[in-house]
Amino acid sequence: MAMTMSAKELSLVPARGALGATMLYHGAQKLRAEGARQSAPMFESLGFKPGDRWAMLTGLAEVVGGATAILGIGTRIGALAVLATQGVAIWKVHAGKGFDNVAGGYEFNLLLMAAALGLFLSGPGTLSAHEVVERRLEGPAGWLRRARPRRAVRMTKLLK
Repeated sequence: MAMTMSAKELSLVPARGALGATMLYHGAQKLRAEGARQSAPMFESLGFKPGDRWAMLTGLAEVVGGATAILGIGTRIGALAVLATQGVAIWKVHAGKGFDNVAGGYEFNLLLMAAALGLFLSGPGTLSAHEVVERRLEGPAGWLRRARPRRAVRMTKLLK
């Protein structure tokens, strides 16, 4: 059976790539030792103590969110990580500065959240690692056909 892809399905690829690359870059900065040291005082000033631990956890959440978006597997879990980190960023850092990104506002964070929400609601689409795994599991020789198909397929679909 040939797989056909609509423009709608293909449109998820650049959204996943842009969100993923942005979050990978943003999170990797915090995961470097130098980045964690630089971020720790800011996290502590926001009330997140110890700051170095919160910087590392935030960086990890952002990297996971970015990687899952790019790969298209575990996309909804990654999208939740992006929604959480950017929601806290708006709440604790950017909200008081207004919408304008140039003035330190929440414009960019809101855009990241919109992309993450879109992926959370839609899943990664047909052109994704998840789709490959799901097709293998459900296929004629897939082990889900022999195991408990309903429960396993439902769990796999939830992880999109």
